[in-house]
Amino acid sequence: MLLTSQIPEEQRLVSWHRTVDRELVPVTVVPHDAGPFTGRLVTGRVGVLRVTTVEADAHRIKRTKTHIARSPEPLVAVGVQVTGRTVLVQAGRQVTAGRGDLFVYDTSRPYFLERPERSSVHVVLIPRRALDLSDEALDSISGTAFGTAQGCAAVLKPVLMTVVSSAHEYSATATGGLVNGLVDLFSTLVTERYEGLVEGAGTARDHLVVRIHAYIDHHLGDPSLSPDSVALAHQISVRYLHRLFEDEGVTVGRLIQRRRLERCARELARRSRTTPTVSAIAQRWGFVNPAHFSRVFRGAYGLSPREWRTQRLESGMTMCATEQHA
Repeated sequence: MLLTSQIPEEQRLVSWHRTVDRELVPVTVVPHDAGPFTGRLVTGRVGVLRVTTVEADAHRIKRTKTHIARSPEPLVAVGVQVTGRTVLVQAGRQVTAGRGDLFVYDTSRPYFLERPERSSVHVVLIPRRALDLSDEALDSISGTAFGTAQGCAAVLKPVLMTVVSSAHEYSATATGGLVNGLVDLFSTLVTERYEGLVEGAGTARDHLVVRIHAYIDHHLGDPSLSPDSVALAHQISVRYLHRLFEDEGVTVGRLIQRRRLERCARELARRSRTTPTVSAIAQRWGFVNPAHFSRVFRGAYGLSPREWRTQRLESGMTMCATEQHA
């Protein structure tokens, strides 16, 4: 345990850094105020877990790539905000943990913590190797905070607080069970969040694909319709558009062409009082070059547009005559 009140003022911050570096992970700590820094730091081990209680004046904590190089073992930190607040920035996310909240960060990646007033927190550092979780699942939870009123976080919080506050009281037998229980609860929390994100992303993706299909069908007559224009209309990149259609079995360009050909084939086979030219039908559905249209139509249907029209119309006349005779 480190109590700054027992250390000369000019040595307090240095002693704090040394203890954190040795018992936890290297970081830079910067007090908010210019006056004497006061705090209490209690560290310990429970099996493979590193546990700590920090109570200190307002301060900032920064972990950089240089710090990470000095302690390369990947650890996942799970904290409980006992009093005050912690502002956490990591992986492009910024969250604020208030009293009673959980927060999570990954020590193998840079992060920034700010405690804007005197506060206290309990933190458990879990070795990455102890977690049977995918990198994607852990990435989804780094730099996040959780309320603990319900769900898995509500179950994990009291276990974590008990493990930290009573770290020096456990027997070897009890330690193994506590470690496994805490790790299992945390893994459940991560899995719960990750699966929710994946499901939400899948639903959003499905809705977007449906909207894109509808957009293409509505704009088939526009000769400028293309993957570029579709992506622009939906405010996504062309690369992401192609990724969305990887499971569709057809590229966006091919889909546009196929839809246009289907509309043309349907109209060519339709009987009407006025018979539009093949070229007019092709232009109506976005084909500006008659030769190109004829070529791709034959490739899709095995007949030229005129042959298709003649065959379908003759087939329709034969059917009508048969019905009348009957």
